[in-house]
Amino acid sequence: MPPPSDIVKVAIEWPGANAQLLEIDQKRPLASIIKEVCDGWSLPNPEYYTLRYADGPQLYITEQTRSDIKNGTILQLAISPSRAARQLMERTQSSNMEARLDAMKELAKLSADVTFATEFINMDGIVVLTRLVESGTKLLSHYSEMLAFTLTAFLELMDHGIVSWDMVSITFIKQIAGYVSQPMVDVSILQRSLAILESMVLNSQSLYQKIAEEITVGQLISHLQVSNQEIQTYAIALINALFLKAPEDKRQDKHLNPLDLPATDMANAFAQKHLRSIILNHVIRGNRPIKTEMAHQLYVLQVLTFNLLEERMMTKMDPNDQAQRDIIFELRRIAFDAESDPSNVPGSGTEKRKAMYTKDYKMLGFTNHINPAMDFTQTPPGMLALDNMLYLAKVHQDTYIRIVLENSSREDKHECPFGRSAIELTKMLCEILQVGELRVIMEVLELAFSILYDPDETLNFIAPNKYEYCIWIDGLSALLGKDMSSELTKSDLDTLLSMEMKLRLLDLENIQIPEAPPPVPKEPSSYDFVYHYG
Repeated sequence: MPPPSDIVKVAIEWPGANAQLLEIDQKRPLASIIKEVCDGWSLPNPEYYTLRYADGPQLYITEQTRSDIKNGTILQLAISPSRAARQLMERTQSSNMEARLDAMKELAKLSADVTFATEFINMDGIVVLTRLVESGTKLLSHYSEMLAFTLTAFLELMDHGIVSWDMVSITFIKQIAGYVSQPMVDVSILQRSLAILESMVLNSQSLYQKIAEEITVGQLISHLQVSNQEIQTYAIALINALFLKAPEDKRQDKHLNPLDLPATDMANAFAQKHLRSIILNHVIRGNRPIKTEMAHQLYVLQVLTFNLLEERMMTKMDPNDQAQRDIIFELRRIAFDAESDPSNVPGSGTEKRKAMYTKDYKMLGFTNHINPAMDFTQTPPGMLALDNMLYLAKVHQDTYIRIVLENSSREDKHECPFGRSAIELTKMLCEILQVGELRVIMEVLELAFSILYDPDETLNFIAPNKYEYCIWIDGLSALLGKDMSSELTKSDLDTLLSMEMKLRLLDLENIQIPEAPPPVPKEPSSYDFVYHYG
């Protein structure tokens, strides 16, 4: 006969004592189980202790998470999160540097647990850590190692979302940005500093502005030229974050040196060109295989880069805009030079000039020979196709001229007109590369959920609508023996409660409510109903 589902068999350890093998009844209060464990080792004050996992992140076990305990799990008896937080708070401010370093190591490990993090933050632990970083006393022994653990603990605590990133001071931001901009800094400090700046940028628009004023594009790009792929990954992650927050008006500013651009101009076209060159030479063509996280960050950067083209892709050409029409004139001028310019033909009039233009536009391969601007009124590809054509004409002029002249002299059945081909090719590339189609929207994020069926494996889903999302979440919660907490369940409960209140109010008014529902009427003799209009 299988054991009851509410009973789990575990081993519980305590330093210097033999492990206890227990059968835990999940229906019993956790405090009662901890008291039983403490009594087994004759430990007083069981309220000072709690249970946590012995392996992995060693997370604390609470009433909310105890259902995750599996048969055969090894647990530890440990001091409670509140006592641990209080002790570490005192030790992190000790005058003994060795004791402070040990405290920071333990704090960095425990901060990943949300239960401990809540207790430590409630004791103003974040304020203490920021002050330690702001002091920047480099004369202390073990300074680099201690700072690395301090930054790790700070990042872990903030990642729980218990407090807002906006509480961070300008002094702290300058200190962290200083570690990123320094040419020679400990790798562990640099890695954590990049991660902290990324979180600040993603979680606060006001902090984005402050951080962007402290670092330049060149300082970030320099971290892509190192041999440490972890540093490269964190640097690209920060670049992506700055890219996401970059205001639209900063994306096309022209500067002579892209490395001197402030980080607010991360999406600037010149900075992007230099960034792509560095990534190609030092990351993609590097002598190390690209890891999963690096591949993901490169993918995100590629999506963000392509999305910059969306505005031009969705912009129709205005046939009355002289600046836009001048681009078409430039394409014609480069292809046929001055030899076909009607102004050089003696006695050329308006009609002859129009005929010459029409002939040239036909040779360029436009569909509308009279007004080629009309070829760019379809979106996509819109003005992006014209941008690509002009780039080819100016940067690869010989190739452009050869393509135009070769196709203009072919037979009709073999023709591949440059204009039409360029427009269709641009449209095809926009579809293949999904330009502008991969922006994450909050509505989609709210419909996503994951099933963890193995410590390292998950099944990820996106529900087609809110109703099905609620059905899935409630169904999975019911299977796991947890409360159903979706918005749909709450709405149903509200409806039932409202109905119950109405019934009780009717009862207070002495209005008789029948115990049984009214009888269902008999079926009609036939269903042939006729309605006569008046």
